[in-house]
Amino acid sequence: MNLEVKHLCWSIEGKQILHDIHLQVSSGELVGLIGPNGSGKSSLLRCLYRVLKPDRGVITLNGKNIWHLSTREMAQTTAVVLQETSADFDFTVAEMVLMGRNPHQGLFDRETKKDHLIVLNALMQVGMNDFAERSFISLSGGEKQRVLIARAIAQQAQFLILDEPTNHLDIRYQLELLELVKGLGVTAIAALHDLNLAASYCDRIYVVHHGTITAVGTPQDLLQPSLIREVFGVGSTVETNPKNGKLHISFFLDTK
Repeated sequence: MNLEVKHLCWSIEGKQILHDIHLQVSSGELVGLIGPNGSGKSSLLRCLYRVLKPDRGVITLNGKNIWHLSTREMAQTTAVVLQETSADFDFTVAEMVLMGRNPHQGLFDRETKKDHLIVLNALMQVGMNDFAERSFISLSGGEKQRVLIARAIAQQAQFLILDEPTNHLDIRYQLELLELVKGLGVTAIAALHDLNLAASYCDRIYVVHHGTITAVGTPQDLLQPSLIREVFGVGSTVETNPKNGKLHISFFLDTK
């Protein structure tokens, strides 16, 4: 599954939020979006999963314009995981994950043994199979996010969109969640607040600043003190973590 975005612009009430965005995610990549709050990351992702319609530009998945896909085709192709979610009704964990099978069913179809097996396997992948009958709203934030990842797995979509999925999670859950996403082998794009998580898990990173893409590259090439100061307004030291060979960034207020 390949994503390509060309000349994307989006505005609201006459104010331009996204300006001439060009972006590409190749099959199997985990690409990160980083940038300050209000830079346009979430707006860009909402365009990718069709909550917002761009003023102009083209978004394609495997060469097909996403706005030419039916709702069902889009759901079979793309799964979305947002920040911690609260359910409007008290579903069980299994019922939440079973919702991921809806795009593969007809309007009056009932769930099959195959659907329930897919749900069980998805819960096993995220380590939540023992929670199948638990109330979703009773779970911790990290547990809820794992259930939502399981729902995306059950959906069997090959393109995954994540909008700040690690916000409000404990450090261990942050690492476990991104390890899980990385291990799925699907094409994924994620807006991430934590630059160290982006450095550890993303194959490439796009910097979104003032509604434009200002830089793109690998974490090693991109996440350097000069860019961090320019985009985030803080000083930093960038070192290599001896445990995993990934970048580790420390921050400080730069008063110079």
